[in-house]
Amino acid sequence: MTKEYILRNLECPNCANKIEVALNKVNGVTFANVNFTTTTLKIEYDESIKDIEMIINKTVHLYESEVKVIEKSNMVLNSKVDKDSKKTLIILVIGTILFSLGIFLKAKYGFNNNFILAIFLSSYAILGGEVILKAVKNIFKVQFFDENFLMAIATIGAFIIGDFTESVAVMLFYRVGEFFQSLAVAKSKKSIADLMDIRPDYANLVIGKDTKKVGPDDVKIGDYIIVKPGEKIPLDGIVVEGESMVDTSALTGESIPRHTKIDDAVISGCINQTGVLKCKVTKEYYESTVVKIIELVENASSKKSPTENFITKFSRYYTPIVVLSATLLAVAPPLLFNGIWSEWIHRGLIFLVISCPCALVISIPLSFFGGIGNASRKGILIKGSNYLEALSNLDIVVFDKTGTLTKGTFEVAKIIPSLNYAEKDVLEYASRAEVFSNHPIAFSIINYYGKPIDKEEIKNYNEISGHGVSATFNKKNILAGNEKLMKKYNIKFDAQTVIGTKIYVALDKEYIGCIVITDQIKKDSYKAISELRKNGVRKIVMLTGDNKSTAEIIFNELKLDNFYSELLPNQKVEILEKLDCEKRVKGKLAFVGDGINDAPVLARSDIGIAMGGLGSDAAIEASDIVLMTDEPSKLVDAINVAKATKKIVWQNISFALGIKLIFLGLGAFGIANMWEAVFADVGVSVIAVFNAMRILRMK
Repeated sequence: MTKEYILRNLECPNCANKIEVALNKVNGVTFANVNFTTTTLKIEYDESIKDIEMIINKTVHLYESEVKVIEKSNMVLNSKVDKDSKKTLIILVIGTILFSLGIFLKAKYGFNNNFILAIFLSSYAILGGEVILKAVKNIFKVQFFDENFLMAIATIGAFIIGDFTESVAVMLFYRVGEFFQSLAVAKSKKSIADLMDIRPDYANLVIGKDTKKVGPDDVKIGDYIIVKPGEKIPLDGIVVEGESMVDTSALTGESIPRHTKIDDAVISGCINQTGVLKCKVTKEYYESTVVKIIELVENASSKKSPTENFITKFSRYYTPIVVLSATLLAVAPPLLFNGIWSEWIHRGLIFLVISCPCALVISIPLSFFGGIGNASRKGILIKGSNYLEALSNLDIVVFDKTGTLTKGTFEVAKIIPSLNYAEKDVLEYASRAEVFSNHPIAFSIINYYGKPIDKEEIKNYNEISGHGVSATFNKKNILAGNEKLMKKYNIKFDAQTVIGTKIYVALDKEYIGCIVITDQIKKDSYKAISELRKNGVRKIVMLTGDNKSTAEIIFNELKLDNFYSELLPNQKVEILEKLDCEKRVKGKLAFVGDGINDAPVLARSDIGIAMGGLGSDAAIEASDIVLMTDEPSKLVDAINVAKATKKIVWQNISFALGIKLIFLGLGAFGIANMWEAVFADVGVSVIAVFNAMRILRMK
């Protein structure tokens, strides 16, 4: 079973990691992922667990007692700033006033007055009371090494050795830093949520001659809805009345609106611009495109990138090691070298303050999530941080031909009959044979035929994978397909050399003629190939089931590195496996196809990329990345987002670790004070979070 929960008030990224690790260790839990950015928990478990919510609550409250576990029911990204922010601000103001008063009185009268000490203690209690309380609760739960415990030990230690002013100042600086950090994270969540603000709020349901404004989830399949200019299309459907220009940019990144008329499909999340549309609903709200896309983006962080996994493991060991080092720094010199206890304890306390890895734990997942959000705005759906990171290391890209590099809108160019038959006979029998096929070539033949076909008259229809089709009409067997189909049934035929895809037709195993179909290269394909090479892709290959002569034309036009033609689906997988062995070390191989006919190849590649996924459930399900339009150059946009995200991630890793190592060194040598140590913790976190958010502004 799979369930999702909102972890309301989850504020500690380190605790989020601990909750995830603990839940994954529970017997019966097969997968658990805590997404700090969206404060959601996704958990998969088997039937041996009877009360999963009890286990979740127990585990969560072991690390974060204030968190409320709420089962998720189609909630939007939680970007709301916590209500406690006002309370925190009041605490900061009162604590700062008392601290400032204490400093003023100390400067005027000296520190020999119990009243002044009481002011400092009051200021410390107001500013640090919540931190101390959390630390004590965690001690009873045998949970150490979080920021509350570290700050409590550091500031109480400073009080004990007589650094009253510094103790309160450090707690004040820490709380201010935490306050700004929470605002920064909340702002970043809101920015990502705004990118995905495509969820419709209502639907105008047609009831008789009237309309009623209802929630989209109250509309059923077969109901009729009215969409007025300026409104979001609430559910997937078919236009039955009216025509309009529809803005699909939120889903596809396309700047030019689409003209929509009667019988056209419309997709939820798009905005109706000009006319009034009456639509028949074809999918319930929870199965609609807009919901699938939002859920896909929200759940993308459950598939963590190698960098995220490294940071998670690193933080688990980093903090205890630094705490142990701080203890040795405080104790070893006085014991072994007669050092001054207060001085070395002070240095050890500085070590403690620096040790929390929050800057990394917050900013790295946030960077990847921001990258995924940015890509979604461009009409690129990336199903996991792991795929986003892999895109930045693309070495080989393999394209399907039909509908990917070419338009896939086939047209009958020529009909070549045998001596005993006319063109109309070849076209008629081919159309009857292809009437049940969903292949674009079949549609082109039937459209060219242009006459109604009684499907009841067609018997024994059979698709022969990689060859063509077989069917019976008026007790006559019709075969329509490529050369391999003719050879398979030992039919003598006239092999044609004209340019195009050839469909050979036989009647009762007698060859009657050939239909030549042409397909055009997309203009965007030229741009895509050129830009991929500029982005460091070493090898670009095309796979197709089409004949060699047609494939060779595309190969030469686009200046590809290699092509393989006349392939069956299983042969495509074999070719892909050979290409996979040619990758550079750490290089990745991507396959770009339509997501419907190429599922085995999509699954076998490092990154399976489906094109033209707007409204296609099969494309969304089959691949790791979905390009929502028919433009191959969207892959280049995805690579640019991936590279920009990776750059920011490594900037944050270098910056956070670099600053911490510098201050650890300065603290060990007695040069850094606690103020600077707090900056090395919360200050770095705030800077790293804002740096992570730069990816959202990338064009």
